[in-house]
Amino acid sequence: MASSRDDFIIAIRSAFLKRSTQQKFSLLTLLLISAFVIILSSLDFKVVRYLKIGINEVVYRSSFIVSIPENFLKKTFIGISEYSSFYDDYRNNREELNDLKSKDISNEIIKFENKELKELINDYVSSSNKILAKIIVDHQSPYLRSIIINKGSKDNIKIGTNIYDQSYLVGRVIEVNYKTSRVLLLSDLNSNVPVTIVPQNTQAILTGNGDKNGQIKYIRSSLSDELTDESIIYTSGTGAIFKSGVPVGKLRIIKDKTNKLNVDFYSDFSQLKYVFAEVITKKEIKKDVPEPNENENNSNTTINAKIKILEDEIKIIEETNIKLKSKNEVLINELNQKKADILTLKNKNSAQAETIEEYNLDTKEMEFLKMNLYYGHKCRRTFVNVKGFSVGTEEYKKCVLRKGRKD
Repeated sequence: MASSRDDFIIAIRSAFLKRSTQQKFSLLTLLLISAFVIILSSLDFKVVRYLKIGINEVVYRSSFIVSIPENFLKKTFIGISEYSSFYDDYRNNREELNDLKSKDISNEIIKFENKELKELINDYVSSSNKILAKIIVDHQSPYLRSIIINKGSKDNIKIGTNIYDQSYLVGRVIEVNYKTSRVLLLSDLNSNVPVTIVPQNTQAILTGNGDKNGQIKYIRSSLSDELTDESIIYTSGTGAIFKSGVPVGKLRIIKDKTNKLNVDFYSDFSQLKYVFAEVITKKEIKKDVPEPNENENNSNTTINAKIKILEDEIKIIEETNIKLKSKNEVLINELNQKKADILTLKNKNSAQAETIEEYNLDTKEMEFLKMNLYYGHKCRRTFVNVKGFSVGTEEYKKCVLRKGRKD
């Protein structure tokens, strides 16, 4: 034991001998303070207890101040995550809104098709009254193929009235006077008629060539290769200018390099003396279509069958419209729910902003408490510091924030 103490004394003396006077004094002071603190910690004086409480309070405050940046970073990260989630919800809502708009457009297209089908049904249920007309003038020129008939507006003839040679289409009225009308023949260069080629069921346009024949145009080459001679040409009814299903002529393919598709009309326009003008009178559509009798001709049977098919298509389209409207209502409700969720997120973000503002205030308060530990004694009014301020006053707080400066 004595040997260890002698070694400790020798070590201290060696340390003192190797250092300068100032270093020796500093080391001695540190040793004395350490010994004093150890002695005080072993004593149970009131002053020592208060000193321990003060040191613990300083340590606690310091740890709290150190934890503020960590808490602030956590809150910031949570806020950024929630903002990211809010943006994802907003993007999903925009996609759902675009889908809803596209479905609304599809609904409008179906409504338009429904309207067209109804107009087509009106075409089939219209009653026709064919009146006999006499050809009084025949314009046969290289550029014009037209005739003048002795029927006009007084006979309910209108522009666009179809003209027939018995059951075959001849042309349409392009000019109406009180007692006469001008008819543009199918062979005229300005004549364009939408037609259907049977049995291939190919759609095309029939134009006149200024002679006694017509020509098929505006048809894809892949479809024209499938056509054969003697195919029947009917009006398709597209454009609502000509009635659908009216025979026009037969197809004749020119076997040469051009492979022209000519049409031989059933009627010889140069030999016409009388024609029939079809005056259309609209009828109301009946809900129940009567069954065809055995005495009805094949034409009426075909028309009734087409009417039934079109009515079924309209029924399907109307049911589809109802389903789309129902689905649109569901989507609108979902969209409103999304808007409510967005509003809730906005309110939540506002609450978070207020919380962050409160933390900012707490940060300022902690900054004041930290500075108060260092500069409070300079600003506090005491018996010695008579120029100081009372603790808790605004002047005291400003003095602490100015780091003890009273001016």
